Amino acid sequence: MHILDTADFYTHALGKATLELLSFRLGQHLPQRADALVMGLGYASPYLTAQSRHLSFMMARGGVVHWPQEGAVKSALVDDLALPLSDNSVDVALLVHALEFSESAEDLMTEVWRVLAPQGKLILIAPNRRGLWAISEATPFGQGQPFSRGQLTKLLKDAQFSVSSIAPAFISPPLAGAGVLKALEPIAKLGIGGFAGLNIAIATKQVHAYSLGKQARRALPRFRPVLLPGAQPAAKL
Repeated sequence: MHILDTADFYTHALGKATLELLSFRLGQHLPQRADALVMGLGYASPYLTAQSRHLSFMMARGGVVHWPQEGAVKSALVDDLALPLSDNSVDVALLVHALEFSESAEDLMTEVWRVLAPQGKLILIAPNRRGLWAISEATPFGQGQPFSRGQLTKLLKDAQFSVSSIAPAFISPPLAGAGVLKALEPIAKLGIGGFAGLNIAIATKQVHAYSLGKQARRALPRFRPVLLPGAQPAAKL
């Protein structure tokens, strides 16, 4: 899905309501510190602020849009499987419209784990396989590969993330309109959402200690000692 189509979704009533409700849900998980490095991946810029250390990376196959509108550019077109960041450099990674469009979900999670700092937080929004949003083309969440709650849990654990929560969002169908979406959202937050449209996963990067085990001693060749004759005194002439 082209990035311009995704951006256009957020200019309409349903997109604005989606942004408002999800931003409220994400607010408690985004850091308030000005020095925290936040990496958005996919199309996360509507959920970010134009702080100096907020970055919006957009995936190569979808294109890129300028962000923010004023000031220094903080958006970039990237290969999602080779992010242009050093290891352990990101405090929070926010993935929106990313996982479902990646060529390899497993490799993407491995790459996100690489750039996150130890105990760094991952916030992931993905379409629910069992929900109506995954089969409707009315939103960008109806494109790409959806994931069930169990699939997300396994994906994150296999990538060495500790899953804090996977919460449902939007139990109303996307065609119901923004008003219905807002009215029913409190029900989804109660956890009554097996068929919710989206899942919001919160996870933490874990760095586990590991043991090298006993190192095998190198088998050195053993030689039989050889006795050499001692020094003899010089003969007197």
